[in-house]
Amino acid sequence: MPRGDKSSYTDKQKRQVAHIEDSNEKRGLSHQEAVRRAWATENKISGGGRKSGSGRKH
Repeated sequence: MPRGDKSSYTDKQKRQVAHIEDSNEKRGLSHQEAVRRAWATENKISGGGRKSGSGRKH
């Protein structure tokens, strides 16, 4: 998987990133910086892409 590939993220994670990106742009950030910060925020919240395993967060 090449760097920057977002295929391992769930639809919910992608929706959350879009919402974070919109709010960053409303605060006056450039589109590129808003996208970068949105993905960084999502990675901090969820720990990255889709992870398998029941009860993983325990």
